Amino acid sequence: MNLATYKREWFQNIRGDVLSGIVVAMALIPEAIGFSIIAGVDPKVALFASFAIACTSAFVGGRPAMISAATAATAVLMGSLVREHGVEYLFAATLLMGVIQIIAGMLKLGRVMRFVSRSVITGFVNALAILIFMAQLPELTNVPYATYAMLAGGLAIIYLFPYLNKSIPSPLVAIVVLTLIAWFTGMDIRTVGDLGDLPGSFPIFAIPNVPFSFETLQIIFPYSVGLAAVGLLESLMTAQIVDDMTDTASSKSQECVGQGTSNIVSGFLGGMGGCAMIGQSVINVTSGGRGRLSTFVAGAFLLVLIVVLDDIVRVIPMAALVAVMVMVSIGTFSWRSILELKTNPRTSSFVMLATVVVTVGTHDLSKGVLVGVLLSGVFFASKVARLFHVRSKLSDDGSTRTYHVDGAVFFVSSETFIMAFDFTEPLKKVVIDVHEAHFWDITAVGALDKVVLKYRRHDVEVEVIGANEASSHMLDRFAVHDKDDAEALAAAH
Repeated sequence: MNLATYKREWFQNIRGDVLSGIVVAMALIPEAIGFSIIAGVDPKVALFASFAIACTSAFVGGRPAMISAATAATAVLMGSLVREHGVEYLFAATLLMGVIQIIAGMLKLGRVMRFVSRSVITGFVNALAILIFMAQLPELTNVPYATYAMLAGGLAIIYLFPYLNKSIPSPLVAIVVLTLIAWFTGMDIRTVGDLGDLPGSFPIFAIPNVPFSFETLQIIFPYSVGLAAVGLLESLMTAQIVDDMTDTASSKSQECVGQGTSNIVSGFLGGMGGCAMIGQSVINVTSGGRGRLSTFVAGAFLLVLIVVLDDIVRVIPMAALVAVMVMVSIGTFSWRSILELKTNPRTSSFVMLATVVVTVGTHDLSKGVLVGVLLSGVFFASKVARLFHVRSKLSDDGSTRTYHVDGAVFFVSSETFIMAFDFTEPLKKVVIDVHEAHFWDITAVGALDKVVLKYRRHDVEVEVIGANEASSHMLDRFAVHDKDDAEALAAAH
């Protein structure tokens, strides 16, 4: 990345980035506290992590305007480690998590996003929208009626204020207005202060207090690998979604390095591991955030809120933040995908729905995406296999049959390839023309071996013609039918 591009990503949209970052910072507080409960740690561990990860990723991440912080996806993997070994081991696991993610970035593993289909991304987005809404339900059950009135008022401001003024993010206006109303009326509703104590000091640099031994590595390594994988998966998916929302491109491999660096900083500052947050990223983009400054402001202002302005933060009504998250849920869901269920191919719709069901059912975004990717691969392989066919023609004298093979021969179509040949027909010679075919794997090569050797056992001469360069390379390396018959038969079995 050249210097001009980097400067543009920081300073091209200063007003919009600052205001959107402030909105995100306020919405981060209840989320982070909630995630700390999931992980079984003190709220400050998640709050410091959100500050460290957001500010660091603003400098070294690959996707401007994306918000990274402590997340539920990573928090659910930490509980057993904290319970069995203590929070210091969590900090050590977070450091190793970051190292693994940096290695992944250097190996260009961000390119795996090419294997995630549009149906999986749509399912991921819809599932996340549902999970975001479901996460707000505890704040909407067994609460005073005033909460519902505040929520309705917050949503009204969020959706109607842009008609009056578009320069100030409407979610920020809703939070300020509802906080003032709650403050002056003294109404009895839940506030941020009811969630837990906020830290009263700034984070300090510290090396995790764990033994530097192989035993420690054995304890934290499985957790670090899981955290790194889940964190990268959610981050890369979120980066792709922000790419689509802003119609801009980003470096996925650099994002892997950025996430790793951010988690290392978090671990040294007494924070838990995190990754990109699609909900907060959507808030940022819809509020006008476009550059790295918005991500930095979100993290920096979060720290100011919880340490310096904590008395003000404590009186923010939860209804205001719930209204923002409901707006995010509505805006995140791809409503068009419901109409497209009738027009899209059935396999695509099934993949999308399966991703949604698994994600919502398990509350684990990584499992939903994994199921969606696997189903996409299966359906794609089946579709390619259906395009494969073999036709044949018998010579005028009835002694030679030429088989013309069209399409891809691989592990799915190899059985169909073998069944296309009639080994009982009395022939002197068989010609297998593969001009229009491609042999993709060793299963395909093995199928050709099986056909050739079976004909030879019936004393039928076989000639394979027309293999393209790539197929010829596969055949030269792995085929056995051109070897001596004894060796070939032994290899075939």
